[in-house]
Amino acid sequence: MTPDWLPDLATDLNARVDARTAELIALSHDIHDHPELGFAEHHASKRLVDALAEAGFTTTTGVADLATAFRAERVFGSGGPTIAIFCEFDALPEIGHACGHNIIATAGLGAALAVANRLAETGGNGKLVVLGSPAEEGGGGGKVIMADAGALSDVDVAVMVHPAGFDAVSRTNLGRVSLEAVFTGRASHAAAAPEQGLNALDAATLLLVAIGLLRQQLRTDSRLHANLVEGGDAINVIPERSRVKLFIRSPDVEYLRDRLYTALHDCVRGAAIATGTTYELTEVAPAYDPVRTNPVLADLAEHAFAALGRPIDQVAGRSGNAGSTDMGNVSQLVPAIHPYICVTPGLAIHTRDFAAAARGADGDRAVRDGASLLAITVSALFDHPELVEQVTAS
Repeated sequence: MTPDWLPDLATDLNARVDARTAELIALSHDIHDHPELGFAEHHASKRLVDALAEAGFTTTTGVADLATAFRAERVFGSGGPTIAIFCEFDALPEIGHACGHNIIATAGLGAALAVANRLAETGGNGKLVVLGSPAEEGGGGGKVIMADAGALSDVDVAVMVHPAGFDAVSRTNLGRVSLEAVFTGRASHAAAAPEQGLNALDAATLLLVAIGLLRQQLRTDSRLHANLVEGGDAINVIPERSRVKLFIRSPDVEYLRDRLYTALHDCVRGAAIATGTTYELTEVAPAYDPVRTNPVLADLAEHAFAALGRPIDQVAGRSGNAGSTDMGNVSQLVPAIHPYICVTPGLAIHTRDFAAAARGADGDRAVRDGASLLAITVSALFDHPELVEQVTAS
């Protein structure tokens, strides 16, 4: 049942977001037009920090020794909860903001500005924090690094919103381990003395074949990806080194670390044995945990979706997987939600079509509604301390 106070709260927050929608959309477009890879999002980070500082937030850059990570906060009254809104802003190689992180960044900013404006007027109590987390894509794990450095030590609740092809309070996110297999062989002339070489590229090729065969034996909810990133420098030289990047994913961390990792390691070792090469298999980035959705926060978000005229997609929310995110690690430490806001129905992320939509009218609506969704959810917690107690207890 919708709380009797929520419609008025939603009307208030929608109006505050609407007052800033034009500038939020302009910033979303600007970030989209300047795509930056993980840990190098200098333009986007500065634009967000400047906007928050102008709105009266105390800002700290270089959090956790990450050049583009930041923390901005405003304290209202005395006591009360500390609620953090995460902003992501990194792009993908080659296809730019095909995951819509320009929307994530500006929706988070818009929510923070609207909530802060309301708290300043109503005299509420609590601390509002905005955390700019770099390098979510590609296994960078900005949130993991920030959390390890203590960025969540005072946070009671953490929220963010992610664009998608559907509206959902949550979806099954997969734990992920980022690995790299390096094979080392022996170089030789590929025509004059190939028999003296040990071909590291052959080892990588066998690994890719083994992975393809292994997939048939995996649980249907788990994934294994591979990408050959190094395989020799000259066609007439037997490659002495090859390198394969790998992701293994599963919603079941035990299965991920046991069966899936062990099977992959056997594929790597077998490829090395078959080619006479040596190998190293290393974990090259922070692991991502599955998202643990807090039920009280999820219920609040569902009411907020309804207030926005966006009924959640129950089918999309309960079927399939939604990749991996370092927000999963955050959710294992503090109560959190990672809802999805629809850009264009049915459109898949990490595609060029989604990159285009993230800067179009559909993406602009997602910025506005994503900001309102978070603002309503966060303001409800500041207005009703008993909800924070329920969140903590659930």
